Amino acid sequence: MRSADVEYSPVGEGLGMREFWLYVWLRRVAVIAAHVTGMGLTLIISLLSRPGTSLFSWHPVCMSFAYCLCMTEGILLFSAEGSPFCFKSRKGKVRLHWFCQALVLISAATGLGFMVASKSVSELPHLVTWHSLLGICTLAATILQASCGLCVVCPKLLRLSSSVPRLKLYHATCGLVVYLLATVTVVSAMFSDWFQATVKGVAWWAFLLLPLFPALVVMNQITNAYLPRKKITS
Repeated sequence: MRSADVEYSPVGEGLGMREFWLYVWLRRVAVIAAHVTGMGLTLIISLLSRPGTSLFSWHPVCMSFAYCLCMTEGILLFSAEGSPFCFKSRKGKVRLHWFCQALVLISAATGLGFMVASKSVSELPHLVTWHSLLGICTLAATILQASCGLCVVCPKLLRLSSSVPRLKLYHATCGLVVYLLATVTVVSAMFSDWFQATVKGVAWWAFLLLPLFPALVVMNQITNAYLPRKKITS
């Protein structure tokens, strides 16, 4: 079979017109819901933390702003369905993506600083819970991912042998891993003494499930954009 006989089908190939538009509508609703979920989680966690009442109170605020809001928006702005920046050019979206990821690093580092200061003042041990260990791993992975982003932007300056499309694939794949790791870290925070003392009952179960929804939307977006599409032979 010759290579000219192989084509790649677009998303939605094989669907009828009615099913195709239903598929597009459902994806758009899911992306909009992911935006709302990320913003809602950030706002509610910030209110529950009562920032300013203690050093620790700033930790959930900074971390939710970094990962629930900025990282989510930094990825979803590339979505064709429901992105508030859909009118921007690709170059403009890349700049916004970098801005969001810079905010992630700054906010996460600030949140870590408040946690270290709080533990030191209270004379409590560091890195003794699964949440703290996952948090350090997530922050380290975020820094590495930002470094990978530099490789995508400046491949010639860094004298990299890989092609730009391949570097973008690596960057997107690693970004998905970092986002899923961040989601696990956020979920593990729901099991902390502070959160379980603040939120109880049905509301706690709702908070436990909410971070998973944006993660599914982000996973769907990245896999649809970068995984090889189904081949059709003539």
